[in-house]
Amino acid sequence: MKVDYLKNKKGLTIKGPLVFTPDIYSDSRGLFFESWNRKKYEENLPDTAQFVQDNHSESSQGVLRGMHYQIEPYPQGKLVRCIKGSIFDVAVDIRKSSSTFSEWVGIELNQKNKKQLWIPCGFAHGFLTLSESAEVLYKASGYWNKDCERTIQWNDKAFNIQWPIENLNISEPLLSDKDANASSLEELLKNDDLFL
Repeated sequence: MKVDYLKNKKGLTIKGPLVFTPDIYSDSRGLFFESWNRKKYEENLPDTAQFVQDNHSESSQGVLRGMHYQIEPYPQGKLVRCIKGSIFDVAVDIRKSSSTFSEWVGIELNQKNKKQLWIPCGFAHGFLTLSESAEVLYKASGYWNKDCERTIQWNDKAFNIQWPIENLNISEPLLSDKDANASSLEELLKNDDLFL
């Protein structure tokens, strides 16, 4: 298994998110790989990453889910993989004290590359479905908590995320009502709804 940090469009390495690329063994029968090995992952993930919940979503092309996170005392880290289709997966640094605050990284996760993205606490997460449909499976290091759940606008100018929407021949992604009415970064800063 290979583990890498991601660089953003400016060439900055964002400390926190990690990409896990598994060793895939294939032959005439098909393929095999380890999608989870506690010992190997714990060598690279923080002690707080004790997974307690698995989530599974299915989305059609052009659906954008995000940008989501949970504040204290119920923050969530996520280990995300796409088991069917393809997504553009994004993590945004929302740690106010971080030198890379408001910077983002993105990577394509798909059923072929089998890569997984670790999004630690202190980052907002979202993804855009690139294929006709996509199934996403992720492990969470904390339980979902409605009172601590927060959503930031997917197109907030403070982030300037380069979503590959033009490749899908759509002008706007398909959003849930919650995501369409998300708060701006400025509003969340005023309400002290970010991480230190």
